[in-house]
Amino acid sequence: MDKLVIEGGVKLKGEVVISGAKNSVLPILAATLLTDDACIIKSVPNLRDTNTMFKILRSLGKVVEYDGGVVTVTSGKSINYIADYKLVSTMRASICVLGPLLGRLKKAKVSLPGGCIIGDRPVDLHIKGIRALGADVHIESGYVVAGAKKLKGGHMYLGGVYGSSVLATDNVMMAAVLASGKTVIESAACEPEVADLAEFLIKMGAKIKGHGTPIIEIDGVKHLHGATHTIIPDRIEAGTMMLASLITDGDILVKNVCFRHLGALIDKLEESGAAIIKTDNSLRVRKRKQLRGVTITTLPYPGFETDMQAQMMSLMSVVPGTSLFTGRIYPDRFMHVAELRRMGAQIQREGPHAIVEGEKYLSGAPVMASDLRASACLVLAGLAARGKTSISRIYHLERGYENIEEKLQNLGARVWREKE
Repeated sequence: MDKLVIEGGVKLKGEVVISGAKNSVLPILAATLLTDDACIIKSVPNLRDTNTMFKILRSLGKVVEYDGGVVTVTSGKSINYIADYKLVSTMRASICVLGPLLGRLKKAKVSLPGGCIIGDRPVDLHIKGIRALGADVHIESGYVVAGAKKLKGGHMYLGGVYGSSVLATDNVMMAAVLASGKTVIESAACEPEVADLAEFLIKMGAKIKGHGTPIIEIDGVKHLHGATHTIIPDRIEAGTMMLASLITDGDILVKNVCFRHLGALIDKLEESGAAIIKTDNSLRVRKRKQLRGVTITTLPYPGFETDMQAQMMSLMSVVPGTSLFTGRIYPDRFMHVAELRRMGAQIQREGPHAIVEGEKYLSGAPVMASDLRASACLVLAGLAARGKTSISRIYHLERGYENIEEKLQNLGARVWREKE
């Protein structure tokens, strides 16, 4: 197993091109189960998670070919309705095959994806949504088992304790496109990745309105056909690279970004004192003056993204003043705090809050990644720290950041892999 070693203190400069969005491509790949026709998906990042989804699709009867960021999905043998535990258990997003299997075959048996280090993430909203379409759903031996003689459009509210659910919205939308009649999803997730899935489904022949808003309307159709689609840029990777520029006092041009997907992050960075210059589909990011602390509350989109909380905490750890972080999506998503403390960060955890007192510098140390975004947080901390930082369990990082080691090296970072 490899670890990532970073020798900090280098001001990163240059250009970096952002890959396609992981959180968009996974449900879009799952949506190819809705047709026997060929589907071509472009700008697909080469990640552990995308490769896991390839394996799941193949296990369900699809033929998947990947070449230079382009995925072609065609039908081989008949589609299998059972998504096995051995594959689904390795990736939370695997649950998104539930909707298309049910929509296409009127039956599905998908393993529960299990727990998650960032906090409890139940599937109750998924079940609530597909039940509203007329499906019988129950949990049996660790599997979600769903079936219906016929799916019918329904009216449902998918708001949960901590807001809307992206994957539940995805699943219901994919099941509903082949249901008879009209489906209305209230408190639907508004994330760009949900809208991207809807755009792909529309290209396949689905009739969807309101995607990107809290109310999505779907008129069911009898069948869908193949389509070609290009994945939107990954806003979390873009945000991480923006913070890499600021935490190293650098000057980076972040290319292939969508400005409107980064509104909350840009607002907080400008409030802190960053200079962010928009040019075409790029953002130039550098310090305008000495940065200052900010208050961050994670919220459903278009609020501050929970997937950027850990990385932002790294930055605020070396910014003078006090910063307050509050988690409204996953209140327990603070696994990275202990590791940042090992590097000298002054952070106090109080329930769903974390109080950060900025230090002049962090010190390199051996640390361990607990999840995907925590690993990115530790990379940022390592880039800013004095001395060497070694990050174990970097397979987490490989789940969501394509070629991050090479991209950082091209910006001047001293970063390399070593065997544990």
